[in-house]
Amino acid sequence: MFKRTKKQVPGLNMTATADISFMLLIFFLVATSMYEEKGLQAQLPPPQDQRREAELHVARRNVAEIVVDADGRTTLDGEAVTAEQLTERVATFVANAANDASMPEKSLRDVNLLGTTEVSDRHVVSIQTDRLTSYDAYFQMRHAVARAYARLRNQLAHERFGRSYAACSPEQREALGMVYPVRISEQPPAGNEEKGGTP
Repeated sequence: MFKRTKKQVPGLNMTATADISFMLLIFFLVATSMYEEKGLQAQLPPPQDQRREAELHVARRNVAEIVVDADGRTTLDGEAVTAEQLTERVATFVANAANDASMPEKSLRDVNLLGTTEVSDRHVVSIQTDRLTSYDAYFQMRHAVARAYARLRNQLAHERFGRSYAACSPEQREALGMVYPVRISEQPPAGNEEKGGTP
C-alpha cells in the first residue's frame, strides 16, 4: 500500500581534486627548504711527483703543521695542544695581526666592499693523520680549525659591517672569505696501509 521511495545521493564532483592536489604539492615544494649536503673544505694533496715541486714554493713561515697521531693526540708544529688551544693558535697564525716575520705573509688586495685590504692568502694549514686515527679525534681537530676561521670572519664582520658573520649578506660574506680564505691541505695518512680505517 505504501511505496518506499529510494533517495538518490547526488554524486560528488571530483574535477577540482586533481587541481587542489597539484597546488598543495607546489606549495610544499616552495615552502620547504631543501636539504643541502655540507662537508669539510679541504685542499687535496697533489700527486707525488707534483707534491715535491709544490713544497718548494711554500715558505716555512706560511705553513702550520697539525698532526693527529694514532692515539688521537693533536700537535701543532710539534707542540701538543687541546681543541681550544688549537682554535686560538690557528686564528692567531692565520690573522698575523702584528705582521710577525715568523707567521704567514699577507697580500694587499682590492676586496669588494672592503677596499684595499691585507689578505691572508698565503698561509697553509697542513693536516697529517695516521691510519689508526679515530674519526672522533679527526673531526674534533677539524672543527677546532673551522672555529678559528669562523672567529676571524666574525670579528672582521663586526669591525667592518657592524654585524655578525651570520647576519651578513652573501656579498659581505664573500668579501670576508677573501680576507680569510680557508686554506687547508691534507696529507695522505701515515702508518701501515694494512691496518686501515682512517679518515
